[in-house]
Amino acid sequence: MRILKYKEAISEATVQAMEADNSIFVTGHAVDYPSGIFGSTTAAAARFPDRVFDCPSMENGFAGIAVGAAAMGKRPLYVFPRADFMFLSFDNLLNLACKWRYMYGGNAGRVPIVFRAIVGKGWGQGATHSQSPHAPLAHFPGLTVALPATPADAKGLLLSALTGQDPVVIFEHRALYDTEGPVDEAMTPIPFGKANIVREGSDITIVATSFMVSEALVAAEELAARGVSVEIIDPRTVRPLDEKTILASVKKTGRLIVADTSWELCGFTSEVAALVAEKGFHHLKAPVRRIALANCPAPVSMKLEEAFYPKASTLANAALQLLGKASTDMAHIDQESLFKGPY
Repeated sequence: MRILKYKEAISEATVQAMEADNSIFVTGHAVDYPSGIFGSTTAAAARFPDRVFDCPSMENGFAGIAVGAAAMGKRPLYVFPRADFMFLSFDNLLNLACKWRYMYGGNAGRVPIVFRAIVGKGWGQGATHSQSPHAPLAHFPGLTVALPATPADAKGLLLSALTGQDPVVIFEHRALYDTEGPVDEAMTPIPFGKANIVREGSDITIVATSFMVSEALVAAEELAARGVSVEIIDPRTVRPLDEKTILASVKKTGRLIVADTSWELCGFTSEVAALVAEKGFHHLKAPVRRIALANCPAPVSMKLEEAFYPKASTLANAALQLLGKASTDMAHIDQESLFKGPY
């Protein structure tokens, strides 16, 4: 199978879906610029110049236009270079798009709108440019929320979104755009609600989202050298959530760490901890451990930002603590952030 970068997989999925369905159009800030959102929309803009266009900074109004277009038979793919810009569109997304099929009982069609929202580490851009609101969005019935961690998932989940009937938000971590991996050339959608067992293990389960999957893999390699076997579960979608795969893994290992790219309180880590406490408590050999962002907005200072994000060493030491082992200095396994902006 071919090796593609994460951004190339998104680009290929977009072009293939637009070739198959002429009702799809792409909009958002800078989608038709030469930079093309890390190159993920460049090929679509060249192939379909009339269906890929920039939009003004009027997120709430334009989201309303996109919802209306979806209700009338179009398939908008609305790209937000930063998820933070999407906050202004929540009224139309949450009060209209995701309630549509419930309010009208199927008598007013469906709203197959797709939002791509870019999240993750900045380069010192601070509190309003580094947030990942996947947990609050997953709170709302009618909305699918996906966080692809690999190139194959980036393509497969986007294809599911662009061929489905309901609103979907896909969160893409900007540190993943140059990640490489095998990607099927065919149009093969990945179903929502089906977790990926990234690595099998027997001592401890790490449920990780988005970029934290990469950090968990690094931690697992280090722990394997110390005789600790780690199982990594990537839920792919936080709504719907594959409870069965998570509970089966905890039943096998008896220990759980949940690692997320957002905050802990009322977040995804809390949801998974509650799930296991409610339905798998009798399997646990130790308390659940949550790994999330520091309990404050992202700082502007690069040094403080480095401390703000949990890393592979954070996960590895948490695993050792759960196993009753002493934590050690593992700074050598932490990856240098290569992202330098501007998007």
